[in-house]
Amino acid sequence: MTLQYSGWRKSRHSQPNGGCVEVGRSTSRTIGVRDTKAQGDSPILEFTRSEWAAFTRRLHDRA
Repeated sequence: MTLQYSGWRKSRHSQPNGGCVEVGRSTSRTIGVRDTKAQGDSPILEFTRSEWAAFTRRLHDRA
């Protein structure tokens, strides 16, 4: 089954050349991450809400 995602947002850390990622949410409330260079045809990494929270927390810890 392929989930539908909406509300895609680009990272605030996007590169001017389009090298960035987008984050969206599915109807089942999972978080999807895709590469913007593929213009909507990129594979989507899927996170549960708790996985996403752990992932972003780890990113902030490293900053």
